[in-house]
Amino acid sequence: MTKVVHIQYSMESAGRAALRLQKAFVAVNIESTIVSMQHSVQGAANVTYLGTRARLISKLEDKIQGYLTRKVNKLLGSFSYPVLGNNIARLEEVKNADIIYVHWALKGLLNFRNIEQIARLNKPVVIFLHDMWNITGGCHHSFTCETYKTEGCNSCPMFPAVKKNDLSAREFRKKLKIYSKYNNLHFVSPSRWLYNCAKESLLTKNKPVHYIPNILDSSLFKPTDKNVAKKFLNIDGNETVIAFGAISVNSPYKGWKYLQKAMELLKQEDALKNVSVLIFGSAYNKEIADAIPYKTKFMGYLLDEYSTALVYNAADVFIAPSLAEAFGYVVMEALSCGTPVVGFDVGGIPDMISHKENGYLAKYKDAADVSEGIKFCLQNNIKGYLLPEIQPSETVKKHLELFEQIKGV
Repeated sequence: MTKVVHIQYSMESAGRAALRLQKAFVAVNIESTIVSMQHSVQGAANVTYLGTRARLISKLEDKIQGYLTRKVNKLLGSFSYPVLGNNIARLEEVKNADIIYVHWALKGLLNFRNIEQIARLNKPVVIFLHDMWNITGGCHHSFTCETYKTEGCNSCPMFPAVKKNDLSAREFRKKLKIYSKYNNLHFVSPSRWLYNCAKESLLTKNKPVHYIPNILDSSLFKPTDKNVAKKFLNIDGNETVIAFGAISVNSPYKGWKYLQKAMELLKQEDALKNVSVLIFGSAYNKEIADAIPYKTKFMGYLLDEYSTALVYNAADVFIAPSLAEAFGYVVMEALSCGTPVVGFDVGGIPDMISHKENGYLAKYKDAADVSEGIKFCLQNNIKGYLLPEIQPSETVKKHLELFEQIKGV
């Protein structure tokens, strides 16, 4: 039996990708475990959690990162230069594995030396690209910057005060040294967009890169009666429900201002009647509530996936206004629950939305087109569904094919 170990900082929020993949492997008789820094509320099995020392290292690493990135242009998102980490390679779960999956492993879980310690085990190592960090000099999304393709990162826009040999250049060289030294490193992208970025990066253009979408449990995320779902949430069955994940209004990734403007346009046009906006992901946020011209209902942070699936099913349309998205799990979850999604034509979102069939792909940064998409989905009774290429069974099949390719390498 093939043994796989997943290395993942946390299994909450976007970190559930590793947990879902592990469960999918177990379902097809692959021995699959996880090594994680933070304990999960999901009650996951076959997980090894690092101890108190590792969590103290993580807290110290947060402070170090805060200092290193104190002058970063926050409008361009996040930057990470891992300093502290843990020697995961000495754990029995890792030493006994046939294949090692490295997911999102920053915040003190792994540093560059630790990554090399894992590579040195001479086992196939699959680096799962949950954002752009592994293929750049340290930014988690490059937006319009393409120096990671041409110059090897230097004079990074995130460090405008440093003109030469900045932190991105030093990090790029460290990654290039490791990637060039070990032939057992494989990269998996969950979206075609990120796959193309990886194939063009000077770091990974000569490494094996594979496109395999993320996975979810379609027996959990599935359509149910919308009126029943609304009733559970104390929403009138006659209300038109527009839903989105609560977002930081200051996040450069999430496109809040375009969502806000789209709502204002809908209200001005008086295009929709009896609208209720359902928001999940955080507690009540006055700034968001005051900015939305419709009745709002905050669901808070949802700890379990059953509640999350219920919210998707209560929605008549889901909005995902992300400006930078490696994949977009909320899009996949909503579609799997039968709810159409309106999102920008960017990143991994086009892999999941077939325009005007299971949702609407709006023009990038065009709030008016977002409002048009909302109206189109509602007025045409569009139903959400997963496209054939991102069905869970197809995703598992691709991973099994990858195993056969890399086990003998």
